[in-house]
Amino acid sequence: MESFQFNHNVAYALLFSPVNNPGKIKQRIINAAKATGSEGNEEREAVNFSFIDASLITSRLHLETAIHQAIIAESQGLLRTKTIHSEILFALNPTNNITEAIRRYGVSDTSNALFVVHIVDSPGPISDLEIKMKQAVDGTMVPFDELAKVTDWDKIEKYHKLANEVMEKGDAVQARTFIDNVAISSVAMKSVMQ
Repeated sequence: MESFQFNHNVAYALLFSPVNNPGKIKQRIINAAKATGSEGNEEREAVNFSFIDASLITSRLHLETAIHQAIIAESQGLLRTKTIHSEILFALNPTNNITEAIRRYGVSDTSNALFVVHIVDSPGPISDLEIKMKQAVDGTMVPFDELAKVTDWDKIEKYHKLANEVMEKGDAVQARTFIDNVAISSVAMKSVMQ
């Protein structure tokens, strides 16, 4: 499990690839949002994570920047979504459309790799958290280094509307570095550009 420290907050993240139950995760999140009573509270707690389509993450810094933006938004009382975990998805999306952000960057029926992220304001036993994360996803946990194998550069290029700029870069390494820089900058500047 990877962790990111931001002042008093800590974000924990796991990368799963492949994922065998993306449709079930998505449906479980929807059902938890609609559920009432103590059973509803338990189910919401069981899926109280940000499920991020890992194919749209360019680098560790890209993910870290989105997490940081969500923490800042929450600390300033400026969440544009309902939870800090959905705010990460909003931060990743290059537009300000919340529905689009959740559809693009959240878990979908076709997600093959997922980041599962949980943000806490006071670190507790991470073994319990890791168990809960693993219970939510039927998949193989892999190190963050595996991200390069699942990133869909063409889709990221499309979402950021970079086709012309990428063609000018020449080789694939330069193009991917450029796309990574644009994606990170887009997330970092999102709160400023609103």
